[in-house]
Amino acid sequence: MEYIIVAIIVIISLIIAKSIFGVNFKEIKEIAECEKSKELDELTEKYPDNKEICKWYLKKLKNESVIIEENVGKENCLYIAVTNKILIANVRDSYTRIQTIAHECLHSVQGKKILMSNFVFSNIYLLYFALILVLAIFKILPYKMLFLGILIFLSMLYLLIRNYLENDAMTKARYLARDYMDEVQLSTKEEIEEIVSEFDKINLIGIRATNYQLFLNVSIKIIIFCIICAIL
Repeated sequence: MEYIIVAIIVIISLIIAKSIFGVNFKEIKEIAECEKSKELDELTEKYPDNKEICKWYLKKLKNESVIIEENVGKENCLYIAVTNKILIANVRDSYTRIQTIAHECLHSVQGKKILMSNFVFSNIYLLYFALILVLAIFKILPYKMLFLGILIFLSMLYLLIRNYLENDAMTKARYLARDYMDEVQLSTKEEIEEIVSEFDKINLIGIRATNYQLFLNVSIKIIIFCIICAIL
C-alpha cells in the first residue's frame, strides 16, 4: 500500500509541476512550424555550415581543443564530456541551429568536475535503477522501501546536477548566438533582432519544458519501481 501512496504523490507532483512550469508542448510545436519560423529559416540560409559556426564559438570561448564531428542522420547536437567531443546535427535549414550549437559549445566550457560528475553519476543512477528493478521483478530485493528511498535521493541529485548544467547553457546560448551574428555581419541589425526575439520566445518555453522533462524522466522511474513493488 505504501508504494501506491508514493506513486500517487509522485503523479500529483508531476501534475503540479506541469502547471507551475506552464509546459505546453503543443505551443512549442506551433512555434517551430509557424510562418515566422520559415521566414527566419530563409534569413539564416546564408550562414556557414554548422561545423564552421561551432569552430567560431569554440574560438570565442577559448576552447578550441574540443573535437567536432558531424552527427550524420541525427537531428540533435550533443557534447560528450568524457571524450571532449561535440556531435553536430546534420541540420542546416533551421535558424535555431545558431543557438543550439552555441548551447553545446557552452557545455564544453562548464566546470570539468561537474561535467565528469554528471557523466559518472548519470551512469551509476541508471545502473542502480536497472539493478533494483530486475531484483524486484525476481522477488529477491530485500528492504524495498530502503532501496526506494535511495532511488528517490539519487533521482533528486541527478535532477539537481542536470538542471544546473542545462539551465546554465540554455540561458547563455542566446547571448553567444547574438555575439556571433553581430560579429560575422551576415544579417542586418533588424534581422538579428528578429532572430534573437524568436530565440527569446523559444527559450521562455524551452527552459521550462526541459526542466519539466527531466523531472518527468526521474518520476517515471520512481513510479515504475513503486508499481513493480506493489504488484510483486
